[in-house]
Amino acid sequence: MSAMTSEYRHIPVMLDECLSQLALKRGQTFVDATLGFAGHSFAAAQKLGERGTLIGIDQDEVALSAAAERLGAIDEAARPSLELLRGNFGDLDELLTSAEVPGIDAILFDLGVSSVQIDTPSRGFSFKEDGPLDMRMDPGNTTLTAAEIVNTYNAADLARIIRAYSDEKWASRIAEFIVRARENAPIETSEQLVDVIKAAIPASARRAGGHPAKRTFQALRIEVNSELTVLRRGLDAAVRWLNPGGRIAVISYHSLEDRIVKDTFASFANRCTCPPDLPMCMCGKKPVLDVVTRKPLVPTSEEVERNARSRSAKLRVAEKRADFR
Repeated sequence: MSAMTSEYRHIPVMLDECLSQLALKRGQTFVDATLGFAGHSFAAAQKLGERGTLIGIDQDEVALSAAAERLGAIDEAARPSLELLRGNFGDLDELLTSAEVPGIDAILFDLGVSSVQIDTPSRGFSFKEDGPLDMRMDPGNTTLTAAEIVNTYNAADLARIIRAYSDEKWASRIAEFIVRARENAPIETSEQLVDVIKAAIPASARRAGGHPAKRTFQALRIEVNSELTVLRRGLDAAVRWLNPGGRIAVISYHSLEDRIVKDTFASFANRCTCPPDLPMCMCGKKPVLDVVTRKPLVPTSEEVERNARSRSAKLRVAEKRADFR
């Protein structure tokens, strides 16, 4: 990890809020669907105790190895049963089937790019460190890279994904500048792409709103990893695996993710498909979830000052209805 930048270090986002909302109890089964360096899981393990089960999922071998070391340091007499699985939470059904658990009592998703990914320039996620334009969260199972998108998508498709996945107002202009720049030579590094983006965005617009390349890099990352499709699939599976009374908590970092989480929770909380003018429900579809957080929880100002990554975080929580079978 010597190539890591100094800006990010693994500090679990909204840790206290997550633990409070998940309401973990001794002996329960908890899934950390985005294990990372086990910041949330290390604290959760203390709640589960030696009779509990902790299942951690991550695509990154470096993260899994670091998490295993950290969780393994917990005193054996107080440590829950550990099952660390390499994979994508979009494949939650297969992963939990392999873990041979009948159901789960709580699950946490901490979305977006992880510290281990953004802190390693060679992975290509950071717009502040030069590296190859890769951005694959799971290089072993993903062939599409950010470089391939930047150098092969036409201007219309580039503008579409940049606009749709980041709300970048200069999407069309950035796409045009990318196509023009790659005519001279392929755009292969993050530094090259940042220079193109800076040239595309007028100087007056670059003075506010953070780094000018942030939104475009976000859009490329989402496209490379099919993040929104994976999120929908993972959330649906998580709801199926929850035991009655079990809770699902999701931390999102941009409006697209948050909207998917909000809409998914709402769809499971209101399953009735009857016309609104019917005096009583005839479809027989019962609610599956109760939404715990009508409005998302956000980090305190103290946490944002301590951990810049938490600035845009939103936490939503839902509970599987106790009467759902």
